[in-house]
Amino acid sequence: MTRLRWTGGPARATIDRSRRGRAPARRGRPPDDRSESLPLRSASLLTPFDLALYGGTVFVWSTSWIALALQIGPVPAEVSAFWRFALAALLMVGWVVATGRPMHFSWRDHLRFAAMGVTLFSTNFLLFYYGSHYLASGLLAVVFSLTAVVNMLLAALLLGQRMEARVLAGAVAGFVGVGLMFLPELEGEHLGGGALVGLGYCVTATVSFCVGNILSAGAQRRGLPVLPATAWGMTYGAVFLGLIAALRGFSFAITPDPTYLASLLWLAVFSSVVAFACYLTLLGRIGAARAGYATVMFPVFALAISTVFEGYHWTLPALAGLVLALAGNLLVLRRRPG
Repeated sequence: MTRLRWTGGPARATIDRSRRGRAPARRGRPPDDRSESLPLRSASLLTPFDLALYGGTVFVWSTSWIALALQIGPVPAEVSAFWRFALAALLMVGWVVATGRPMHFSWRDHLRFAAMGVTLFSTNFLLFYYGSHYLASGLLAVVFSLTAVVNMLLAALLLGQRMEARVLAGAVAGFVGVGLMFLPELEGEHLGGGALVGLGYCVTATVSFCVGNILSAGAQRRGLPVLPATAWGMTYGAVFLGLIAALRGFSFAITPDPTYLASLLWLAVFSSVVAFACYLTLLGRIGAARAGYATVMFPVFALAISTVFEGYHWTLPALAGLVLALAGNLLVLRRRPG
């Protein structure tokens, strides 16, 4: 059987014909779980399944900013985030068990899951909760759109992955376009003490998210299936958030307000379970750089939602930004010649 030998790039492989025969089965993976930890596919290929994962991730996480804003109120951010990931972890574990996927892994794998929990399923969201007290939701989305560039920088620094100029140019174009779309809101922000604190929270949250991306991609390269890894990561994230809330002396009671409960369920079920399953699968299939570029598109759709529900007024810079962001998206996702 032909084997793929990795050469260090995010989506580059060479054919190794020096060995024949069937590759040994990886421990801890059921027969039907192969699609969740596939090697990164060629940079020139995006299948309909990849596009579906990409579109689903963008749609669900675009709506998460409104849901997160509805969480701000009498319930402490630590408690809201705890219940979000406690519910998400319960659903994800139930999904994994019901479908017969493995939940038993080595202690080294659990260390990786715990690191994912701290970076990807707790700290980053908690910091965005903090930042939302100081900054407008549009500015939160703009800061989070740095994910594509930070993903590539971290992959280059930590994994030695080569950044293609085309991908980097597309990500920068997308980020600049998103910035133009939110220019009126950015101009309305006076970067005083409070806003700078909020900006610091959001930048740190974005870096935390990107570190979690690297850990998740590494787990998939080791053959760890996506859904069980996500279930354990969310479990560790919920435990971490619960410890923070307990240490700060907060009650775990939540408000019975229907709007709060609806936003909590949306964040737990769709933004956490469904969207993370889509995103982390996409991460393993097309690489951190192009999967992370989905986060550049979140503010675009968040602004469209704002137009319908919050009466956002389009301006010439906003229109120009939309065109630039979409052009950058096409630049990143287009097939490479040859």
